[in-house]
Amino acid sequence: MIIERSSEWKEAFIDRLENREPWDSWTLYNMSYDVVKANLITDFTGLQSPKYLPNLTPLNHQLDVAETVIERMNGKAILADEVGLGKTIEAGLILKEYLIRGLVKKALILAPASLINQWIEELNYKFYIPAIAYKKNYSLDHYDVVVMSMDTAKKSPHKELIYAQDYDMIIIDEAHKLKNHKTKIYEFVQGLKKKFCLLLTATPIQNNVFELFYLISLLKPGHLGNYETFQSEFSASKHNLEHDEYLRELVNQVMVRNRRHDTGIEWTNRKVEIIPIQFSKEEKEVYDMILELKNISPVFSGAFSMITLQKEMCSSKEATYLTLNKMLQKCTEREEISYIEEIIQKLSSLEINSKAEKVYEIISKADDKVIIFTEYRASQVYLQWYLQTKGITSVPFNGKFNKSKRDWMKHLFKEQAQVLIATESGGEGINLQFCHHVINYDLPWNPMKLEQRIGRVHRLGQEHDVHIYNLAIDNTIEKNILDLLYVKIDVFEKAVGELDDILSTFKKSI
Repeated sequence: MIIERSSEWKEAFIDRLENREPWDSWTLYNMSYDVVKANLITDFTGLQSPKYLPNLTPLNHQLDVAETVIERMNGKAILADEVGLGKTIEAGLILKEYLIRGLVKKALILAPASLINQWIEELNYKFYIPAIAYKKNYSLDHYDVVVMSMDTAKKSPHKELIYAQDYDMIIIDEAHKLKNHKTKIYEFVQGLKKKFCLLLTATPIQNNVFELFYLISLLKPGHLGNYETFQSEFSASKHNLEHDEYLRELVNQVMVRNRRHDTGIEWTNRKVEIIPIQFSKEEKEVYDMILELKNISPVFSGAFSMITLQKEMCSSKEATYLTLNKMLQKCTEREEISYIEEIIQKLSSLEINSKAEKVYEIISKADDKVIIFTEYRASQVYLQWYLQTKGITSVPFNGKFNKSKRDWMKHLFKEQAQVLIATESGGEGINLQFCHHVINYDLPWNPMKLEQRIGRVHRLGQEHDVHIYNLAIDNTIEKNILDLLYVKIDVFEKAVGELDDILSTFKKSI
């Protein structure tokens, strides 16, 4: 293809100049005027973007969120819809709207690495936004819409390259991972220029109310005062606060949150229950010996190591053994070495796992696909072996898998295996609406992790009632975990709003 520079304009220009010809055409001018006028957006009410998106049919609540953020919140907001309601779609609509209106030219999306491909696909195919996934050899000068992992963005030299850009919009997915001002990713985001900023999280409070304070302070510094003012004004401590109605009013000025029952969509029900389990006599003996460790060995005097061991013993002897064996290497006194070796010996002789037996009982009654969540890789391996001995097919799912393997495990689960055994990473970025039984084999300290787990199946597209089974061993640390989970749920509901059932159908009064 040959491109030549035209010189016709020059001849016409000289002809008009020498012969005093008219310089323009009134007809052409009016046509040009009409075209420009037709493309003008004369007011800032209503959305223009949906008519440019043939591959997307947004739901009413998603359109309402986009309008609210643009018209009332000036493009700075926390999108906190419950899991599965389409926060990515809402963010895409807002970004597309600003692009169409010419108010955004460059945008940066930060997300966990496991969600980057999902963002790229949705932006390109649903929104016709030419987004690219950042690679280390890319020049940010040449790309207007970039999706990057949080871990990459906060490190040099990428951090400095991002700071050198003038991004009009910043979108942060799973924004609860920012936590507080002490984390590197929070510090990095705080340093970004934020003309427009969206923070996406279904769980703006994970463990304590101050996490919400820090998120809002990123969007609107001073909106809740400084840390000391916030703490004093609301008598706030980690797991308690007062004047919650006033706080919710302030929060709602920067946060949009839809609950499932607010969307007008007919949702299936959640059937949630806590299933108490009794240790066998032999398991209880080992558990009690572990409790005694803090009096036997200084290696176990720290609260963290003791709590870890207790939780592991409530999960599997395999998980417990790995930690005990590591600790054994640090012991020097003969007495403590002998005591730990005795525990290990008793562990080895255990023939049953009461919690695993309950899992088998639930799966047998369910007679359908089931997801099991455990906190320990060793327990994951054990459960896969145990279920195999019972003739139940299963596949593992954990954070060590790359995207291809994650997709393959999901495919195997959908087409062949009855059970998927996931570690915590399975609670993020994977949609499994074809399953409606969830077993929380190990309970986390954080109630929002339970919400994330359940949200993998209780989301748009789920056609069945969802059954959630929370396993807890009586007279162990799991009773303490349950009590603290209820306290944290109460704090969330005071500051943010009602939460769907995640522990049991009946909420415990605090």
